Amino acid sequence: MNICCLESLKSNRKGYRVKLNYLPIYLLAVLTGICNAAPFAYSSNEGSGTVSQLDIATKQVVATADIGGSPRGIAVSPDGTSIFVSEQAKAQVVVIDAATMQVKGRVPVGKSPEAIYVSKDGRYLTVANEENNDVSIIEPTSLKIMATIPVKGKNPEHAVMSPNNQYIFVSAEESDKVDVIDFAKKTQVTQIQVGLRPRGIAFTPNGMIAVVACEAVDTIYFIDVPKLRVIGQLRTGTRANGVTIQRDGKIAFISNGGDDNVSFVDIATMSMITSAPVGKRPWNMALSPEGDWLFVANGRSNSISVVDTKNATSVEQIAVDKRPWGVATQ
Repeated sequence: MNICCLESLKSNRKGYRVKLNYLPIYLLAVLTGICNAAPFAYSSNEGSGTVSQLDIATKQVVATADIGGSPRGIAVSPDGTSIFVSEQAKAQVVVIDAATMQVKGRVPVGKSPEAIYVSKDGRYLTVANEENNDVSIIEPTSLKIMATIPVKGKNPEHAVMSPNNQYIFVSAEESDKVDVIDFAKKTQVTQIQVGLRPRGIAFTPNGMIAVVACEAVDTIYFIDVPKLRVIGQLRTGTRANGVTIQRDGKIAFISNGGDDNVSFVDIATMSMITSAPVGKRPWNMALSPEGDWLFVANGRSNSISVVDTKNATSVEQIAVDKRPWGVATQ
């Protein structure tokens, strides 16, 4: 039995506040090592200043880290050892040890940081700083800021690195364009015209297509990445917001904040497949390691919906703390 299970026997399904210092050091090392081997999902709960750890197998909250402030974006290192959270109130990125759920580092960034991403190779963190209109590039081990890159779009929210580290695509809430940063040059090189209020962005695994959700027009845009141009668009649902792409690159999942559902979109044909109901005001999402479960942050339901991606059905809502904004998996 791992340490999370030991403690959760004493708690309800909402989990517990992490307190591990009462355990002998040798026992802590053994048990946390076992615990960290399990697959987890993590939600950043903006309204409570916390991060919830969810056991993917049992669909239960097993730990809660209190980091304070207003956590928004969340990402996990490729090896699953570190959780990176953008925290707005103190304009910082908070680093949590996944084994102990304790804060192990903080780094200041620009004002009002929003989403945070880890590059596919794990070498870089990208953070969009809303009030500064720029993007921070951070080395995740040393937590040193490698570059701060201004963008033209006002109030940037998502800054996502392409799989080959060539570009960073940036969405801005007060814009109708995607800003494109050349990563090698560390500067913005162009903009791509899309719809009003672009928000979530995701690349296919091969990096050839990017999907962008534009909330104000309820539409997603398909971008040819090598050519940096829009090749199609599709109306999905009211207030299209978050975007996640299946690990085989075939299906895009779009959270529709006004419809309380998630659209399943065929990327090759740029057409709707189906939709699955979730909680109120779904925002950002993440897939389980095998891609069979989609975890959706429901900002107004204080929950994480679990969607069966094979059957397009919502199987459970997991209660977390207030206003979950983002979800990440290891």
